[in-house]
Amino acid sequence: MKRLLVVQHTPTDNLAAIADAALAGARHPDLEGVEVQVLPALEAGIEDVLAADGYLLGTPANFGYISGAMKHFFDTVYDHVREPTAKRPFSYWIHGGYDTTGAERAMEQITTGLGWNLVAEPLVFTGEISADHLENATELGGTVAATVAG
Repeated sequence: MKRLLVVQHTPTDNLAAIADAALAGARHPDLEGVEVQVLPALEAGIEDVLAADGYLLGTPANFGYISGAMKHFFDTVYDHVREPTAKRPFSYWIHGGYDTTGAERAMEQITTGLGWNLVAEPLVFTGEISADHLENATELGGTVAATVAG
């Protein structure tokens, strides 16, 4: 069975709602052959990344950057997983209050350095969360999980 690792930092109800929607998509009953492992960004480590076949990442945009927890995750695993996980599928979501530019740039630079393969358009937005955002998060999770499942 293939494994999708979901690494997220969801300290607010709004971010938790996005994560729940993405997980609903990743765990859709029609998807077979993929196990979904969910870990907070402060708990996910090298072995978790190496054991996964693909990744779904979620972070707030804090002060124009990815969350400190997500940065800690990348700082912890980057050098150890860069070569063995190159070309694995991934995508992400970022939600910000006002601006996501720096967080988007960071996510693009880090995952490009890792050599991961973006398989679904990231969900990136600011402001209030709408039903459309949650629907897009569900689609995002399902698309990444389906890609991992093959």
